[in-house]
Amino acid sequence: MHYDSHSRSRPQISIPASQLPPGARQPINPSPSSRLYSPWAFEVTPPPYREDVDGHVPSRNPWDEQNARQRTQSMVNLSRTSNMAAAPGIVTPMAFPEPQICRSVSQRAVQPALERFGHRPSRSDVQVERLHQTPSMISLASSYRNEESDDYAASNESYGDEDSMTSELSNLSIDGVRKFQSGELAEADQDWHRLVPPEAVDALGKSEVQRQSVIFETLKSEKEYVADLEAVHNVFIIPLKKASPPIIAPAKLSGFISEVFGNFDQILSNHQRMLGALFARQRDQHPLIQSVADIVLDATLKSDFRSAYEVYIKHYPLSESHHRRELKTNANYQAFIQSAASDPRIRKRDLITFLSRPVTRLPRLNLLLEQTLKLTDNEHPDKETLPIILNILSDTIKSTQPGIEAAESKVKFWSLCESLDFQKGEIIDMDLYDNNRTLIYSGPASRRSRSGHGWQEQFCALLDNYFLITREETRPNGAVKRRLMSRPLSLSYLKLGPFDSAPETRKEHRSGGTLSGLLYQNVNVYPFTIYHSANTLGRRYTLYVSSEAIRKKWYNAFVDALAVHHARQEGNMFFVPQPLTQRFFRSAPATRGDAGNVTGRIITAVPFVVGGREFLAVACPSGIYVSIRGDENYRKALDHHNATSLAALQTTGAKTFNRLVVYEDTSLISYSLELLAQVALGRADPKSVSTSRERVAPADFNVLFFKYLHIRQRVLVIYASKKFLQSSLNLHVLEAVDISEVEPSRKKRHEISGPKSFRPFGQPGYVPKDAYDITPLTRTIGICSRDGIVVVDPTDLSKSRIAIVPDFSEVSDNPPMAKLKERLSDAKALGLVRSNKDELLAIYDTIGFYITKHGVPCRQSGFIKWENTAFSCAPHGGYILLFSYQFIEIRHVFSGRLVQVIEGQDIRLMYSSPRVDISDFILVAMRGDRSDENGVMEKVVELKETREIGAYTATPVDNSRPAGMWDEWDM
Repeated sequence: MHYDSHSRSRPQISIPASQLPPGARQPINPSPSSRLYSPWAFEVTPPPYREDVDGHVPSRNPWDEQNARQRTQSMVNLSRTSNMAAAPGIVTPMAFPEPQICRSVSQRAVQPALERFGHRPSRSDVQVERLHQTPSMISLASSYRNEESDDYAASNESYGDEDSMTSELSNLSIDGVRKFQSGELAEADQDWHRLVPPEAVDALGKSEVQRQSVIFETLKSEKEYVADLEAVHNVFIIPLKKASPPIIAPAKLSGFISEVFGNFDQILSNHQRMLGALFARQRDQHPLIQSVADIVLDATLKSDFRSAYEVYIKHYPLSESHHRRELKTNANYQAFIQSAASDPRIRKRDLITFLSRPVTRLPRLNLLLEQTLKLTDNEHPDKETLPIILNILSDTIKSTQPGIEAAESKVKFWSLCESLDFQKGEIIDMDLYDNNRTLIYSGPASRRSRSGHGWQEQFCALLDNYFLITREETRPNGAVKRRLMSRPLSLSYLKLGPFDSAPETRKEHRSGGTLSGLLYQNVNVYPFTIYHSANTLGRRYTLYVSSEAIRKKWYNAFVDALAVHHARQEGNMFFVPQPLTQRFFRSAPATRGDAGNVTGRIITAVPFVVGGREFLAVACPSGIYVSIRGDENYRKALDHHNATSLAALQTTGAKTFNRLVVYEDTSLISYSLELLAQVALGRADPKSVSTSRERVAPADFNVLFFKYLHIRQRVLVIYASKKFLQSSLNLHVLEAVDISEVEPSRKKRHEISGPKSFRPFGQPGYVPKDAYDITPLTRTIGICSRDGIVVVDPTDLSKSRIAIVPDFSEVSDNPPMAKLKERLSDAKALGLVRSNKDELLAIYDTIGFYITKHGVPCRQSGFIKWENTAFSCAPHGGYILLFSYQFIEIRHVFSGRLVQVIEGQDIRLMYSSPRVDISDFILVAMRGDRSDENGVMEKVVELKETREIGAYTATPVDNSRPAGMWDEWDM
């Protein structure tokens, strides 16, 4: 609602001519149709005036008829001076009681918000509080007159020269206003009654005197508020930007100013505009301002006004935290803040006071406007306008409360993060700098010592992704450090034990006195238990708190945190398990049912494509089955009962190989994929597949393991064999032959031994006798053995340069490296994965660590400890998947950060890409969700990577080979 002070009508005044003072004229009456609010009596003809064409005198403050009648008699007393003697028979003027100003319920509701940030009030802020607490602060120049005596006094007193008096009043008032607005008015004179002659005060009722005082305080507080905001801009922000030498490092200066001062300039510009409008209204209407509500309403209705405050207030705790942290760590910044305090505009207030000014401004403005509303007549338009403003301010204040609480929680979280003291050597990335990271609950707790005697005081913190158990230590410089007493417990693995156990007692020594060390008292402590789902005995924690209420808080915090964490995990999976088959395969029967329906536990599986259609081959103890991918109609194609590994050599580029390699016992055999596809489609008899049988390794070779890889655009089958009475292993490399190069055999099908689908590639090489697996690299391969990973060139094994990683040649001069070597004494190597252009991640069954291109441990020989003992791994893009029997642990390769956990039973890795430069899908077998009389169901699951729009995803590893890169291993 906009209230135009110049559109209101003037009053109806009728004064008998006999009562007019000499030289005074009859007031000109406005049109009787006017119904808007009007000014007080002594403002009817403010000098100088000019009659319009109708003979009316323009007035800056119109009024209505009703109030004119009520205050006509007050007008006749206007010319009477304060030292005039009372006429005989006139009632002696009485002093009105001091005005009583009370706060409403809404004022009491917003008041706590003013003090929660330790705001140091300005002069206007103190004046507002005094206005509510000590009404007598409005020290009028003369006593209030009894309004009931005005009528009698008016009939017996004569006017002076009204035009002259009004002109003098206006001139005196506007001079004080100009000094006030320009800052030239003394502090003691910055009150409304100081700028108004006693005659004007005497002519008003006490309610209007209070109302004008509150309106003036609104203008005064706004003036001081804008001055403080401008001081921040001119004394702090600008000098920080222009400082030479720089106070804040140039690289972080812009970010620091943004974090500390936020949108200060936006709030300042809004209030500069509002203050300009308020000053214009004051110059126009002083000494009796009819309303400022329209100006405030116009400002608060602007969306950028409200949004600016919401943004700033929600960020304020973070602003204060950034300032305090810089103050502790930057001596130049500390000196700058101290020197700025001497500026006259700062008046020795610290920066925290100025940063909190926008936080407390709206509640204080709310208080002033509420009091103005209480002192406003019911007929005044402000009765409609002010409630609208108060609702807007109240809604804005309420909307910022959750943001403030969240920001305060963030500050506590940052303080916790800065105080954490991790154990040396271990790399732990808890993703603490994610914007969504929050501290849910924290507090002290106790644990029994391992010996069972005595107690250990702990500080526990529950984040939205980890639970931490720490011990607080105070350093000599006063800083508090929290040393991790155990590895952070991921909420993906955290399980709740009992929270309702009976309280126990512990002995606490009394403090004070000479015998305090001997005296103690028994206190109750309340236990609760949490544990790691992958290590229920080794990582089981029973913590004790001082009351049942605190234990209940911990329980509720755990329940809420776990629910949110699991919901977030399910809704933002990095890899989604999608079952390909879950009803056909069954392991041992649960009862004595028909054993013929039991296929046995899934041993291995491999996908393949023929003719553009996708198929799946699954090996079980009862044979090898094939089917269209996603179809449960499996057909048995081969009678291999102990096939432990399968590989499908398909089309690569312009070459087609069309072979399925089967490793069974110590033999390596291949079959036609096309015939397998025909069996899956029901177009061929399973016996026809046997006609394509081809032996890959000679019959007298005992094959120990094999791997199908793509190295340098070649499709290779690499296997290790051992002859009878031979202690060392021979490594053989075979290259797959394009199907167009394989000549049809002229012999009978059951005697096929002619042209092969594979041919030897280079000479065999020797590998350690305890080798057990092969991991692909870009140009080389790594052979996993007990003593490490042997890196060789598969294209020329006999002449290949051999490198063993990790390289511990510098261990004698490097204690962290010595500890890492000690940890690897019982660990089993699983493979190597490129982390970035300069590093590899070496993966063992219990830990992982980073090595340089020369195989030397880097990152200060730090290591990442897995949550489970892994028996296999699979790289996929920027992630590494670690497989244990109950969990699939997915981590980011570069940082080792745990991003997802997939839970299951009897998990086995079936298939991952044979190429390091292509992220193919991953197949996993695990126990099914159901069982019946025919056995326990088995299922094959595809792990499919997902990408969330606009969210962080791992950057795929760049496997391109820059010049000179990995020359040590020719990778």
